[in-house]
Amino acid sequence: MSANAVELGRPVEILLVEDSPTDAGLTRHALASSRVPNHLHVVEDGELAIQFLRRQGNFGHVRRPDLVLLDLNLPRKSGREVLEEIRADAMLKSLIVLVLTTSHDSEDVAAAYRLNANAYITKPVDLDQFFHSVQVIDQFWFNVVTLPSE
Repeated sequence: MSANAVELGRPVEILLVEDSPTDAGLTRHALASSRVPNHLHVVEDGELAIQFLRRQGNFGHVRRPDLVLLDLNLPRKSGREVLEEIRADAMLKSLIVLVLTTSHDSEDVAAAYRLNANAYITKPVDLDQFFHSVQVIDQFWFNVVTLPSE
């Protein structure tokens, strides 16, 4: 069975993998104004992202996210490495992963899509544009797209 986020009957689970406390706070604030109820989980490096997704260590109780917002420039394990691990793991490979990063580098864009990112979004520097980008993510992925119910 599948549904859009509103039809799931539960808050949407979002994992934000972001090492910048400022960007994490801005994303949290933008998603808080969403019409779709959501739980935002934030981890600040690639190693913690993989632990979260595999429900290891302190993350044994978490629900698998409906959507992953992944920065590329992360400590301990890069976003590219995280994406590669996700796509190589039979239990994780179907996750929706949106790269949300400051990089405009064409090689980063190409690599993300080679690794089957669902989208590549460059973080706008302007605050209003940043909020708009997060709201577009919210509108498209939670109101338009059909998500798996599990």
